[in-house]
Amino acid sequence: MLLSIIVPGQNVEAYIGKCLDSLLYQDISSSDYEIIVVNDGSTDRTKEIVEGYVSSHSNVILINQQNKGLSCARNSGVKVARGSYVMYIDSDDYIEKNVLGGLLAQAERDNLDVLRYNYRNVNEDYKVIVPKRNNKLYVDYSSDVTDGFSFLTHRLGYACYAWQFLIKVEIAKNVLFKEGIYFEDTEWAPRMLNKAKRVASTDVVVYNYMKRTNSITNAVDEAKKRKVIEDKMLLVEGLRQQSVGKVDKSWYEGMIAHTVLSIMGLVAIQYYDERNPYISRLKRMGVFPLSLNRSSLRNKIKLMMISVFPSFYCRLIRK
Repeated sequence: MLLSIIVPGQNVEAYIGKCLDSLLYQDISSSDYEIIVVNDGSTDRTKEIVEGYVSSHSNVILINQQNKGLSCARNSGVKVARGSYVMYIDSDDYIEKNVLGGLLAQAERDNLDVLRYNYRNVNEDYKVIVPKRNNKLYVDYSSDVTDGFSFLTHRLGYACYAWQFLIKVEIAKNVLFKEGIYFEDTEWAPRMLNKAKRVASTDVVVYNYMKRTNSITNAVDEAKKRKVIEDKMLLVEGLRQQSVGKVDKSWYEGMIAHTVLSIMGLVAIQYYDERNPYISRLKRMGVFPLSLNRSSLRNKIKLMMISVFPSFYCRLIRK
């Protein structure tokens, strides 16, 4: 079998059908790939909808588990994957028609461990969202083959999405997602790429990513808002640990700066009175001064201000 597609889903009855239809409308034989749907404790009709696909398509497999979160669902799926390659597809997203054949052909032709493909954002009506500015700055979609660390350092950029990669199954099974955290893709991506010896990209738009209004970054629930900030803090510390011993730490330092910029914005707006404890925690981590690597001029100004006057920066943002 050539490919295993892992689709975690929890209460996605409105979206799972379009997702599965897109995965089935492909240019490879159904015997060459499997679609493993991990139902993560859904309480709506997600399970029943997927069961309908299982009954009519021999390559659709359903795994049911108690709600344990996205990372656990992905890990559950990849552990039983039988394909030579693995893809992770979120259940409210979808891929373009007849794209899998080209991806697999490039991966096999160039003996790739990892192939990164392009994507676009869509809204909940499946209309393409035209970005106001270049949101893929410093991302290199070259098809030239390089090693994973060089790819991470020079081509990846700071947007890390697990659903943007075709990965050799041996790597996917040995680099699982950290469970119980938000931003698991950013924590996982550098670990995964560091295991890869041959990595390349294609600029072909394969993936359609739905930007939903109830995403975690727009959380209004107090517990979720707290967890967003705490998990970003954990991400900063995790990236620092991953960078230890690396000859070139520029990507890690840039990603840390990108994350700290986000943290400071959230603290300023949501927890201004607690800004000093958060700033102290970041100082103890040793992240200052923040890297300006691959940042826009506007962000460079913000990062320099945070590095020197973090509390004053919070006051400015709060106004």
